[in-house]
Amino acid sequence: MDPVVFDAMLPWMKEHYANPGSTTHDAGRYAKQQIELAIASIGHFFGATADDVVVTSGATESNNLAVFGICLHPRQKRRKIVSVTTEHHAVLGPLRKLERQGFEVVWIPVLQHPSVDAGMVDMQKMMEAIDDRTALVSVMLANNEIGVIQSLTAIADRCVRYEVPLHTDAAQAVGRLDVNIADLGVDLLSFSAHKIYGPKGVGGLILNSARRNQRLAPQIVGGGQQNNLRSGTLNTTGIIGLAKALEVALQRREVDVANAWALRSRLWQSLSNQIDGLRINGPEWEDSIPNSDCSRKELQKRRLAANLNICFPKVDGQSLMLEAPALAVSSGSACTSANPEASHVLLNIGRNEDEARGSIRFGIGRFNTETEIDHASEMLIKAYRKLAVFVA
Repeated sequence: MDPVVFDAMLPWMKEHYANPGSTTHDAGRYAKQQIELAIASIGHFFGATADDVVVTSGATESNNLAVFGICLHPRQKRRKIVSVTTEHHAVLGPLRKLERQGFEVVWIPVLQHPSVDAGMVDMQKMMEAIDDRTALVSVMLANNEIGVIQSLTAIADRCVRYEVPLHTDAAQAVGRLDVNIADLGVDLLSFSAHKIYGPKGVGGLILNSARRNQRLAPQIVGGGQQNNLRSGTLNTTGIIGLAKALEVALQRREVDVANAWALRSRLWQSLSNQIDGLRINGPEWEDSIPNSDCSRKELQKRRLAANLNICFPKVDGQSLMLEAPALAVSSGSACTSANPEASHVLLNIGRNEDEARGSIRFGIGRFNTETEIDHASEMLIKAYRKLAVFVA
């Protein structure tokens, strides 16, 4: 957590603990007032109003609310959903459940290696799939494993033509890209606070009030809070922290992106200079394409600056991590790092089982330093050489 966020939250755990729903006394009214200010600030970050913000426990709940809320609304007559094979499990899970309930889910593939745009949606197949039978389209803005950034503009235009709500899981993109909901052209946007150095257990679903095609059936009912879209006592501390985290992210975005780009390049160069046969998983950038004609600005549109996913030859990623336990890295999604199955994202971009299992994902953070990057590289090189002896 960013210390600035922690400082903003602390008084709400120690001094101002009143329930914002209890407005018969000053303490409750003060809590409600501050929540309203925080939610207005959250909405402003996304180019939305306070009424467009539904506070949730995080992106997983937001994704569930968006998917089930749209598709299971009593007025919903369409039974077709369009999504992408590389979505996060928080979207895949709800969609597979709807499949079992009789919905048709069209899974759009992505470009595969050796394309330099591996991970990008097959746009032709996406366009062909969206029609007047479609209830919902869900496309992740930035992938959590390979950092690929999807272009939503053309998809949004197609959705408008057929009056289809467009949802995006933007958990990885917030704080790293411009996520103005109107500019993106999406109807529903999910995100989490802990991805931007805020508290765990809070996030939101942003609705595009300018588009009138998102009738949501609530998934949590009870007290009628948040316009009956998500009942439950509001998490005052979490909401204050979320608003502050977004405020800091907006102030620091350019600096954070530039730092992450430099540290990622440093890590990649250090590892690739010492280990033969390393390959990038996902879209390439200038350091991995030595003679690229693309500008850095163009390359930044392909992949998040903080993401690096590497395929190590001949070794298993889990074994490599066990040999360097001080490193907080992952062989797939952080949410499923204990899952023995190979990453579905890597398999869908054309890696085989062995290559997927031999891959490690790095997330470069706001507080990482060059010293830490160098230390991580040294530990990995040492671990790799130790393991490679057994498969030589």
